[in-house]
Amino acid sequence: MTTHRHSTGYFLAGRSLTFPIIAGSLLMTNLSTEQMVGLNGAAFTDGLSVMAWEVVAVVSLVAMAMFFLPRFLKSGITTLPELLALRFDRTTQLLANLIFMLAYAIILLPSILYSGALGLMGVLDLHALTGIDSPDGLLLTGTVIAVGIAGAIYALFGGLRSIAISDTLNGIGLLIGGMIIVYYGLDADQ
Repeated sequence: MTTHRHSTGYFLAGRSLTFPIIAGSLLMTNLSTEQMVGLNGAAFTDGLSVMAWEVVAVVSLVAMAMFFLPRFLKSGITTLPELLALRFDRTTQLLANLIFMLAYAIILLPSILYSGALGLMGVLDLHALTGIDSPDGLLLTGTVIAVGIAGAIYALFGGLRSIAISDTLNGIGLLIGGMIIVYYGLDADQ
């Protein structure tokens, strides 16, 4: 079990992760509900060109895995703000932390929670399961809050190790599910 008393234990999982777990986590770092729900819908209506951004992102992931990550790990750096503090100063680190947190909280997190809640509501048929069918979005709001709290607890108490392992398992499920969807899609076209 990884200790969370130091940044190495929390952010690097005590340096105990194996290659398949790291590769799976890197893959899933670039995928979430906004791609599964939003980009698939946009691709259906507008064509596959909307996914070009995600296809090209593999270049940055490979560059990170091959060149930058080994250097960061060798130097003992565990976070990008830590690199900024070493390279520049604490003020730059603080500004970067604020920008990252605000951008994540205002730009990325709402779309992920919203699309994740919509997907969860559809897959589990939460309207029928809970009996809540309110026009004011009570069920959607509750689902967004529940998903957010569950994710926060999981990430805060589990650290990188729990996230990397769940990313890998999700990646396996994503590949299998993607192959099944392609099979049924091609089968329905005949």
